[in-house]
Amino acid sequence: MKRICVITDNEYLYGEFQKIIVNPVYGAYQFDFYYSEKNKGFCEKYGIGKRFAPINLKEMADAFYCQYDLFLSLHCKQLFPEYLVNHHRCINVHPGLNPYNRGWFPQVFSILNKKPAGVTIHEMDAELDHGPIICQESIEIYSFDTSWSVYQRILKKEIELLTVRLTDLIEGNYETSDMPSEGNVNSRTDFERLCHIDMGQEATYGEVIDLLRAMTFDTYDNAYFVDSKGNKIYVSVNLKRENSHRGKFLGGGGHPSL
Repeated sequence: MKRICVITDNEYLYGEFQKIIVNPVYGAYQFDFYYSEKNKGFCEKYGIGKRFAPINLKEMADAFYCQYDLFLSLHCKQLFPEYLVNHHRCINVHPGLNPYNRGWFPQVFSILNKKPAGVTIHEMDAELDHGPIICQESIEIYSFDTSWSVYQRILKKEIELLTVRLTDLIEGNYETSDMPSEGNVNSRTDFERLCHIDMGQEATYGEVIDLLRAMTFDTYDNAYFVDSKGNKIYVSVNLKRENSHRGKFLGGGGHPSL
């Protein structure tokens, strides 16, 4: 029986993945689920259990790694150790269209720099969101999108791809292609720099709207300015297309992750 180690810090992906593997075709596989040890929200909700437990990959010995035929990352909030990706097959489901905007919160930066957005499933190597591409699909970003609404479509697309490709991913029945270029990488520091609005900076209305919609993510406080009394004032934006209705809430389980 093949064993698959699934590591996710996204509650929506965890729940939808569980629905996928109910299919009898996956009865021949054993799936073990883990979330990042530093994910306090998951620790409080799930505790330590057989089916879903905290893990710090850097602290695990090779004996643990050797139990598994595949390591699958679904928005995992920790970097896989270089030893693990070099000696064991690791696949990442990444919420971005490699090689564009690798790293933190790809859809945020796609709204701002207009680089393509989408989903990439790829084999992992020692670099961040890097490695041979197995499959990917782009998604469009509309003028009325916020980071949150784009992310919801990304989650849905990831589940669609996993539903179709999971058996092939487990069995290694796929061909890969190299990234066409190294693209660009955004760090957490890059994101945090965007959050602080300089009230003295000149910008067009278009640039301001793009910044605010890129920073708007459900209930999270991201963009802010500091007023004359030193108060940090958070800002988000509500966009509504004429004669439109809000999309269905998918439940992100937290901010987009690596």
